[in-house]
Amino acid sequence: MKTIGIVGSTGSIGTQALNIVKKYKDRFKILFISCHNNILLLEKQIFTFEPEYAVITGSNRLDSTFKKTKVLYGINELINLIKNEANRIDLVLSAAIGFAGVMPTYTALLSGIDVALANKESIVTAGSLMIDTAHKSGSSIIPVDSEHSAIYQCLDKKKGDNFVQKVILTASGGPFRFRPLDSMDLVSINETLKHPSWRMGNKITVDSATMMNKGFELIEAKFLFGLPSDKLDVYIHPQCIVHSMVSYIDGSTLAQLGLPDMRIPISYALSYPERLDWGAKALTPDLLNGLTFFKPDTAKYKCFKLALDVLKANKNSLMIAINASNEIAVESFLNGDIDFIDIYTVIDKVLELFDPKDIMSIDEIIALDENARSEAKNIINNLRR
Repeated sequence: MKTIGIVGSTGSIGTQALNIVKKYKDRFKILFISCHNNILLLEKQIFTFEPEYAVITGSNRLDSTFKKTKVLYGINELINLIKNEANRIDLVLSAAIGFAGVMPTYTALLSGIDVALANKESIVTAGSLMIDTAHKSGSSIIPVDSEHSAIYQCLDKKKGDNFVQKVILTASGGPFRFRPLDSMDLVSINETLKHPSWRMGNKITVDSATMMNKGFELIEAKFLFGLPSDKLDVYIHPQCIVHSMVSYIDGSTLAQLGLPDMRIPISYALSYPERLDWGAKALTPDLLNGLTFFKPDTAKYKCFKLALDVLKANKNSLMIAINASNEIAVESFLNGDIDFIDIYTVIDKVLELFDPKDIMSIDEIIALDENARSEAKNIINNLRR
């Protein structure tokens, strides 16, 4: 039986993971679950799964008490829990949204715990640190993002990237993949949140609309698989059937295909190196008719272009800054404080304020993140005047 902790159990990834665990109670034991402030759903999860611990990192509090579950409060309690129970945890699913997932991910890897990684910000902001930490502690990172899960399944793990010519990540293109460039300044919040293929949280749905998520995924792929930027590429693939492709120097290309359902990469990460028959709908050949691929328009996806520039600069001060400013800008857009096209403006202005350099200290990474957020908020305040 595999003992699991879930960081971000009330989010989209966390809830789907728990649905899989529920089907395989004889295979998985939940030691802890955590959320930020969604205590109503967390309480339901406590009743259903009876974990030993539940952690709330936000300001909300539970009124109920539980016979089998101890409720803890604050990010420090979550970090200490991972440290103190490391010898009992086989896998931590890192599914928190944004930079909030960085310290739990780092703590798990530092403690020698394998991580099923859905929190891409952990690698975007601290890629070298995370990979080095995992290597030293003997822990593994098993990607949960559909694209990185696909690459993980297609790479020859014994021979690494020695024979890889190109890794191609696919992108849905979000809700605006066919929208004319000259109408992007008219985009509304409701239009942005209507993703045509995937069911995700609001923040990642906006990132899909700007294609910033794909830029982050390129950065993530660079660190996860040790690939230079010139071996990474992106194609928009509206059908979301081919999740990524790995081309080798002999002309062979391996691709991982599946219907757009996040339970596929989630179940793979939870059960690795095995696979689970959780009831997935099979992909049949007739569904492959009419698959299309085309390159993203960087004039329309300006945030994606910024991420490409940061990837090529290869300095994590800029990676930290682009992630922090994007989180603040997306939050402001969802709150109705700025327009969709202002997301790019905020990020671009923040990046101009930071020198490109490498930062390997977790404390310095956190400090720069806080600084970039502060600068983003100042820029947004000026935009609103």
